[in-house]
Amino acid sequence: MVSSAPSNATPLCFSINSTPFNHSHTITSAYFSVVFSGLGLSSNLFALVVLAKTFHHTKSRSRSSFLLFLGGLVFTDFMGLLVTGSIVVSFHITHFNWRQLDPHCHFCNFMGMSMVFYGLCPLLLGAAMAVERFVGINQPFARSTVMSSSRACSTVAMVWVTAGCISLLPLAGLGSYRLQFPGSWCFLNISSKPLEMTFGLIFSLVGLLSLAVSFLLNTVSVITLLKVCCGQDRAQRRRDYEVEMMVQLILIMTIASVCWCPLLVFIAQTVLSGSELNIRHLLLWLRFATGNQILDPWVYILFRRAILKRVTPKMDWSRGSITSLYPTLSTSFRRLTRASLRGTIDRLDRDRPNPDKARQEDTPLPVQDATAVSSSI
Repeated sequence: MVSSAPSNATPLCFSINSTPFNHSHTITSAYFSVVFSGLGLSSNLFALVVLAKTFHHTKSRSRSSFLLFLGGLVFTDFMGLLVTGSIVVSFHITHFNWRQLDPHCHFCNFMGMSMVFYGLCPLLLGAAMAVERFVGINQPFARSTVMSSSRACSTVAMVWVTAGCISLLPLAGLGSYRLQFPGSWCFLNISSKPLEMTFGLIFSLVGLLSLAVSFLLNTVSVITLLKVCCGQDRAQRRRDYEVEMMVQLILIMTIASVCWCPLLVFIAQTVLSGSELNIRHLLLWLRFATGNQILDPWVYILFRRAILKRVTPKMDWSRGSITSLYPTLSTSFRRLTRASLRGTIDRLDRDRPNPDKARQEDTPLPVQDATAVSSSI
């Protein structure tokens, strides 16, 4: 007679700690979870409404692509809080028993996948936005043909697919998801065992690499933008929207770095050193990381042109470019343009065999005002 496995065998997701946990710690209180989730959901929902209205009225292709990336980021943060927050709040209100509710670890695996997926997506989207702005500022003509609205949507979808594939790795045997203290959430098993360590390093290094790419490309973009705004070609391209987008992107990158770096470094350091998992530090850095989902939408809500107009009403934000804010720059550029055109015509006359006849046949080039030139671009 073949013996079957004992019915009381501990499932894999419960094999580290036994439930129920002692959930008397203040950082895991129901009040904190409800307020935290409610604030994050309302902030992201408000940002989505503002983004939708702005996208409907925008006519700039580069700004439309950036708004699609930003909309994907805010939507991802909203869904992350909705999925994981509802589970955590339900636990703190009902104190359900995970073993009775989820004897086969399906629910725990789903939450662990959600934590990994919604954790990596903002970091990967931040890197994708940094690449888009880098190309838009340094190679504007190439970007206009490469990054359309449909291409931006495809890039956001690729980020979601990439993060989803990484979150599915434990189901394929690389790592595992375990119930974590105080029993309200599941996350990857932070251990020095080979498979667990590999998955922990993949999660940490993908996040840290995304932050590094964002920092490098955003730094180059800011330097380039400063050179263009302060250099001789400052009047040739529209820059007010690009400055606005770069300010928002820099703040998103800074918030992501402050919120996520401690947790990512903590996971990598713990699995590499083989030391015992510090639960208190894990909970602390997790709170830092989830704070990113609340702060992201406020970057766009507070740092956009409509708000900046009210903060600095004396600055003329109604014109098309930064040079229009400074009339002396427009005058200097107009003089420079006229001098360049006059010199070019003289050189062409010297090179032609019959300058008088050629000048009669040519149509004179109109000289536009610098403000009009920058506004049309």
